[in-house]
Amino acid sequence: MQDKQRKTRKMNIKPITDPSRPKVYIETYGCQMNMNDSEVILSILQDAGYALTEDIGQADVILANTCSIRDNAEQRIWGRIDQFRLQKRRRDGVIIGIVGCMAERLKEKLLDGHTVDLVAGPDAYRSLPDLIRQISPDKPQINVLLSHEETYADISPVRMDRNGVSAYISIMRGCNNVCSYCVVPYTRGAERSRDPQSIVREAVELFENGYREVCLLGQNVDSYLWKHPDSADKNVNFAQLLEMVAKVSPDLRVRFSTSYPKDISDEVIYTMAMYENICRHIHLPVQSGSNTMLEKMRRKYNREWYLEKVGKIRSVMPDCGISTDVIAGFCGETEQDHKDTVSLMEAVGFDSAFMFQYSERPGTLAARKYPDDVPPEVKTARLNEIIALQNRLSLESNTKEVGKRHKVLIEGTSKRNEEEFTGRTSNNKVCVFAAPGHKPGDYVEVEVLSCTSATLIAKLI
Repeated sequence: MQDKQRKTRKMNIKPITDPSRPKVYIETYGCQMNMNDSEVILSILQDAGYALTEDIGQADVILANTCSIRDNAEQRIWGRIDQFRLQKRRRDGVIIGIVGCMAERLKEKLLDGHTVDLVAGPDAYRSLPDLIRQISPDKPQINVLLSHEETYADISPVRMDRNGVSAYISIMRGCNNVCSYCVVPYTRGAERSRDPQSIVREAVELFENGYREVCLLGQNVDSYLWKHPDSADKNVNFAQLLEMVAKVSPDLRVRFSTSYPKDISDEVIYTMAMYENICRHIHLPVQSGSNTMLEKMRRKYNREWYLEKVGKIRSVMPDCGISTDVIAGFCGETEQDHKDTVSLMEAVGFDSAFMFQYSERPGTLAARKYPDDVPPEVKTARLNEIIALQNRLSLESNTKEVGKRHKVLIEGTSKRNEEEFTGRTSNNKVCVFAAPGHKPGDYVEVEVLSCTSATLIAKLI
């Protein structure tokens, strides 16, 4: 039975474009988890007889896989719903669906405008074919039940990437940390981890189909823990899972995201150092450099602990890239709190960062307990200062790479020059270089000649 299942998984890895099938069009917003969820959705719908289309004007079913992390992400979706309404006016029978985190958060409110026919939360994707079949003009469908068990472990995602080189593997779902500003625990539920053997099988499948890099995904990968039904001695934690995936092949690169500072263990750091094909990069969101803000955010670590963890990483892997997330203008943030964030960024010297103004999310602890009292113009000024600082730090980090040699996996052609390739170093720096005779999926050695704050300019060795 297992061999039969694996054979089916290989057959489903690429999108079906059969013109005789009804067409589904999928737009994806938000994080890497949402991108992987869209691949799960497509797999389920392909098995139900649908085919993917990239032309919204040909779609029988239009789905938006949504994000609720920030208000501007939701506003984009409302704008797209207005555009989807035009498709319904032009063609009878078009079905509009909102799935993912925004569906889970807003639920029936999405049905109020009579444009949306289908609302499905992140744990309801298996029900999509039945929900679609039951839709009629006066009968929209909704399923936003959260599960303590659903991991979609038995579903082989249909890969929607364009390069055929890098792919995502979801290893767990949900989050238990309940940071005061975050909607994830409410839209994706509690943590539950996939069976490690299903993850390894998926990695093997990808490698056998030509992929040369996988990124293990979870809201908090460091808390991954699969509990064996018969023996606690056979439980698998994240460090052990990393090793299992790394052993699939030395030619399969392994990345992961996202780490939670309080949960990343020394075992994970040492496992990374043991295997060359586990990439030397950790995304370690700090959010703020102020202990007052960190406590209010319920991050469960302080500034000193975070800096100590960064020191541990660099003592074991001096070449490890470290990126982060930063929130500007959280509730009650003072000028000193902001300066603490700036000084921490300077102290760490992050290679890159995702930086945002705080936007209040309804239903979170912060929305209930803390006033959003930092003026918008102050948030903007602080964010601009943080962005300018990170641009300088990124340039300084990249400048240190000039003259060094790196093993790079070619991911595709450069957007600016079709005669050049682009790929990433192990420590997650983007390289651009000419490599005649090579193709995406090849490993090459390059020497860095120059850089910008975002890119290394290199030559083939």
